[in-house]
Amino acid sequence: MRSERAHFFRQSILPVLVLDHSTRAALFVLAALILGALLLAFVSLTNAILFSAALILAAALLLYPESAVYLLVFAVPFGSLLPLPVGNANVTAADVLLLGSWLLYLARGVARRELALRTPPLVLPFVIFILAAAVSITVARELTDSLSEWFKWIEMLAAYWLVANFLDERRGARLLAVMFVAGLSEALLGAYQYYFRVGPEGFLLFGGANLRAFGTFEQPNPYAGYLGLVIPLAFGAALGILRMGLGRERSPQRSDDGENAMANRVRNETAFVPSTAGRNATAGGNATAFVPYWLLASGSVAAMLAALFFSYSRGAWIGVAAALGVTALFTLVRSKRAAAVGLVLLLGALIVLGWGQINAVPDVIVQRFATVGDYFSFEDVRGVRANDENFALVERRAHWQAALGMFEDAPWLGVGFGNYAAAYPKYALPKWDDPLGHAHNYYLNVLAETGILGFGAFVILWGAIFWNAWRGLRAARGWTIGVAAGICGMLVALSIHNFFDNLFVHALYIQVGLSLGLGTVLPGADERAE
Repeated sequence: MRSERAHFFRQSILPVLVLDHSTRAALFVLAALILGALLLAFVSLTNAILFSAALILAAALLLYPESAVYLLVFAVPFGSLLPLPVGNANVTAADVLLLGSWLLYLARGVARRELALRTPPLVLPFVIFILAAAVSITVARELTDSLSEWFKWIEMLAAYWLVANFLDERRGARLLAVMFVAGLSEALLGAYQYYFRVGPEGFLLFGGANLRAFGTFEQPNPYAGYLGLVIPLAFGAALGILRMGLGRERSPQRSDDGENAMANRVRNETAFVPSTAGRNATAGGNATAFVPYWLLASGSVAAMLAALFFSYSRGAWIGVAAALGVTALFTLVRSKRAAAVGLVLLLGALIVLGWGQINAVPDVIVQRFATVGDYFSFEDVRGVRANDENFALVERRAHWQAALGMFEDAPWLGVGFGNYAAAYPKYALPKWDDPLGHAHNYYLNVLAETGILGFGAFVILWGAIFWNAWRGLRAARGWTIGVAAGICGMLVALSIHNFFDNLFVHALYIQVGLSLGLGTVLPGADERAE
């Protein structure tokens, strides 16, 4: 029976993946007409519509298999709206689409008889951390929690590896544009929640005048964390296009083979752009061809920054502020202008420090940041009396102390990957019985759950990610210098926000993997790999 099914798959399904687009489209239109007629004849209108929608989606995936990756981008923020319970875990549309994307890629390779699996540079560091985390699972109390957390990192690696293999430079630009649209959608939803006070009563602000935005993430902090992953990419893309339009990119150098050099320049400048811009762009950087892309990037940045404020998340504010600075610096500073830019940044820092004195920003922001310095210190909060003003700070410190207690008891392997909540009752401080799921500091969380072995592997992985992003920045060309700088900024925002929270939730780890994968398809990535 299995051999018969395999034979049917090879003879009937796989050949479709190697037909040209026009032939495939004609076949699907014909099949849709036949099935549509049959559905209307034998089933209800509602079921016919649902089945037709599923058929259209399946046809789109077979016509353009890479579109599964684009759908995956939307599944990150919106996939939790359709949870699929599997045992004690919830599988979302993002999980299903990630698996489906890989299956489509493998099926296409089998159909073409050229299944080549490219191994990008971060695979080994990812594997090292995943294996180290697996070792800590041997001492875990709750195996289900461990496996759930462990699979998150496998999915992050899978998303990163998928982009590196499934997409090329032009499709990478489309993926980036889809990220901007998804971020814009979440920003608009957050604005609606903020102004119309749609959400839990506990999220109300300013005496009930507004409400903290939380999008589709149930809580404001992961919502703001998601925006913090997309904002630097959109800001970098917009800034990179603007930089190119202002002629900041040097002209190509002529050599004995000047015509070939110019041709290579044109190809490299226009490869990582949507098709409409790529046909019109020139080596000099015809900025008018990029206007639609620039409008999308800059418009989404403006909307997402507003939504970030609506979230009222201090950790995200700090992370994104640093990310924007890093993105701008790395995009604009490519020469000896570094000293001048550094001076500007210093003046900006002085202005920030003086905000509270000169009333340069609304009092609500000044008050929100009034105690932020306390979050960068550790002190024993046993016996500290919590009130409305210090509750968030004391609560976080109580969980940090619990995490340190776990590390002291199990310094080498920790309490088991994903087992912070399971181990928490033993280490909880008086009056702080709720484990909250994690330590509200991912670095302490990893240290507590995986010990020295896992934390060391995590440091290796995170260092490799930053180093690879830096190398990608140095190798990038054209307006994608801004994109590479945005990837660096995204990592800065993620690293800072993780000091106050755990952002590897709600499929955000897949978003991180997709963003890292973009770095493997930027112009110059092949040369960097060599």
